[in-house]
Amino acid sequence: MKNDTTNVKEEVNKGSNKSSGPRRTLYKSTSKKIADVTIFTLLSIFSITMVLPFVWMISTSLKTPIQTRTSTPEWIPDPIVWTKYVEIWEKAPLLTGFMNSSIYAIVVLAFGTFFTALGAFAFSKLNFPGREKIFLGLLGTMMIPFPALMIPHYILFVNLGWIDSLLPLIVPAMLGNVFMMFFLRQFMNGISDEIIEAAKIDGSGYFGIFWKIMLPMIKPAIAAQVILWFMGIWNDYVGPLIYLHSPRNQTLPLMIANFNAFYEIQNDFPLIMAASLVSMIPLLVVFFAFQRYFVESMNYAGVKG
Repeated sequence: MKNDTTNVKEEVNKGSNKSSGPRRTLYKSTSKKIADVTIFTLLSIFSITMVLPFVWMISTSLKTPIQTRTSTPEWIPDPIVWTKYVEIWEKAPLLTGFMNSSIYAIVVLAFGTFFTALGAFAFSKLNFPGREKIFLGLLGTMMIPFPALMIPHYILFVNLGWIDSLLPLIVPAMLGNVFMMFFLRQFMNGISDEIIEAAKIDGSGYFGIFWKIMLPMIKPAIAAQVILWFMGIWNDYVGPLIYLHSPRNQTLPLMIANFNAFYEIQNDFPLIMAASLVSMIPLLVVFFAFQRYFVESMNYAGVKG
């Protein structure tokens, strides 16, 4: 009799477990949908919050100065005025600023990226005495605040006769970027050393291994860092402010700052917004050009983690 009772209880428990399975699945599915909707809603709110100032800049640049002084905000100007995008080239030497910033960015990124990637390869795949200590020393330089280096750097560049030229901005940066080197080294550490050994057996030297094997493999990581580095170079304001004095040598951020200070007094905010928007075009072009590689590097880092 006891055995019969036990068997009945077991059958009942099995039946209840079978019936609870679909319920749990439905509950998990509903919870996941709620979480997805919540996350999507929050991200949408944050995205709109970030985009609104940019939209307001575009709207303001298409207005007249009188329209910007109205008490009620007007998102769609009536009428739309495009003349400010012509005036910015007539009232300031923005083209000179574009040329100087472009030279600064192109030279630094071309040479700096190469030397940085080469250094990351050495610290990742080559074994030499004191490798880790030297690398930690390089990372330690990132902890030194820039204000502590401004005066020594300025005195050095004065003695070299580089003041009021792009050389103080270009030469130190083109030798490499420590943060980028750290990122690329971590990326290279995820690549098997067997590839290096196989290339050595085939008779390839270290530079050939770097140029033909490692460089193509780390292209997504380089692209991601180039985007961030280009943003830092293009928006650099403190360095040009210290070293560049004459208008013909000034970079675009410094020129835009002087432009804004002058026309803000005249309340010509559409002109200021138009100049600021034009200065952002290279950033947008570089980001969209390297966006695919940027996403690839983030996906790789996520999979690796």
